[in-house]
Amino acid sequence: MDLRNKKIDEGVFMASRGEVLAQWPTGSRVDLQEAVDFHKSLPESKIFSRKLAEAKKNKKTLIQPRAGVALLQDHIKLLTYLQDQGEADLLPTTIDSYTRQNRYKEAENGIEESVRQSKSMLNGFPAVNHGVDGCRSIIQSLDVPVQVRHGTPDARLLTEITYAGGYTSYEGGGISYNIPYAKSVSLESTIRDWQYVDRLTGLYEEMGVSINREPFGPLTGTLVPPSISHAVAIIEGLLAAEQGVRNITVGYGQCGNLIQDVAAIRSLEEMTEEYLKAYGYGDVVVTTVLHQWMGGFPQDEAKAFGVISWGSVVGALAGATKIIVKTPHEAMGVPTMEANAQGLRCTKQVISMLADQPLNNAQVTAEKEIIKAETKCILDKCFELGEGDIAVGAVAAFQTGVLDIPFAPSRFNAGKLLPARDNDGAIRILTPGAVPFSKELLDFNAAKIEERAKSEKRAASFQMVIDDVYAIGKGRLVGRP
Repeated sequence: MDLRNKKIDEGVFMASRGEVLAQWPTGSRVDLQEAVDFHKSLPESKIFSRKLAEAKKNKKTLIQPRAGVALLQDHIKLLTYLQDQGEADLLPTTIDSYTRQNRYKEAENGIEESVRQSKSMLNGFPAVNHGVDGCRSIIQSLDVPVQVRHGTPDARLLTEITYAGGYTSYEGGGISYNIPYAKSVSLESTIRDWQYVDRLTGLYEEMGVSINREPFGPLTGTLVPPSISHAVAIIEGLLAAEQGVRNITVGYGQCGNLIQDVAAIRSLEEMTEEYLKAYGYGDVVVTTVLHQWMGGFPQDEAKAFGVISWGSVVGALAGATKIIVKTPHEAMGVPTMEANAQGLRCTKQVISMLADQPLNNAQVTAEKEIIKAETKCILDKCFELGEGDIAVGAVAAFQTGVLDIPFAPSRFNAGKLLPARDNDGAIRILTPGAVPFSKELLDFNAAKIEERAKSEKRAASFQMVIDDVYAIGKGRLVGRP
């Protein structure tokens, strides 16, 4: 595959659209000019990119839940409740697992079964099956902007239909929606398919419609070092910008140590802006999103609210543009809409209380520099491997283990890097694999792990990693013996 980080020629792009739109009958309803006209008819209050840019300007942190069910009217009811009772600033449409795998017939069966059972038999909203008009009814029924959230390696048709349906934000990327989600899908194919997504976004931008794009920051959501997720986010940001995307939200999954998490969000925004500017995309608006704790949750609701509150503190003190909010039912499966709204209101309360409390100290500054140095090591090597082309370099980086996402299922991921927490709960590198850190950075990580090992009177080993994975569910951050 001739993969390059180069803007797809419009003629070539248009020629490929027919094949994409023919994947399911609802694709025939998509008309680009008519879709652009629909977007232009929307009030500013429903446009994601504008609300994010305004929040960034005013140093305000917004809140957004996860939510999606099978049937159209039930989905509208759910989102309306989260808007009105949950006080959500932004809303999602979480897509079901069949649609994420382009299995639209099975999604259709799920809709039919949901009608028969009078409850959702899918774990999200099958947007392709409901089509353009179904999507538009969602957008028209709500007062705030709505984003598509999913986990789809090949999201081309889903993008076409939801964009035509009026969605003004779209999550994912060719790396972040492949390596953490799929086992045997090649990185070349997903980067190419997501170049299509971003070129479509760029076409809307050229026609006067700004759609926000958001790479998926948490990746596997399990002990991911900030430098790994930062490198992926920046690469996906560069790939999107080349295709014409002009509003990008880069994300990060809460790791648990306050200093590291605040430093991570701030360094992510700074580095993304620096790299975009350096490569000629200085007109891109960059915002940030913190994902509240992505690991195991306590089953006890009161304890779960403690975890939610801690994530809210991090997002507020870091100055994240938005927070993706968890629910007190996280350990039990799909939450009720009431529980989902409770998580939102809990988060909003904490944000309000911390609005005037900055966190600026030497520890945050020092951690920022560590994260930036580690991230730069990875990105420099990616550009080197690609001979200046970041798409080629990203593929080569995974092939060589230069980029290595902990606990990812993909066979195209080396799986040699092992993270563990240090004695303060920050995530460090236990086993670096082929990740190209400098000797100074490797020594720093090793010393931090050894400090914990001495404190716990045990050798640094894989057992630490296991203990850390299960710690939160047991009420701790660091997995002490």
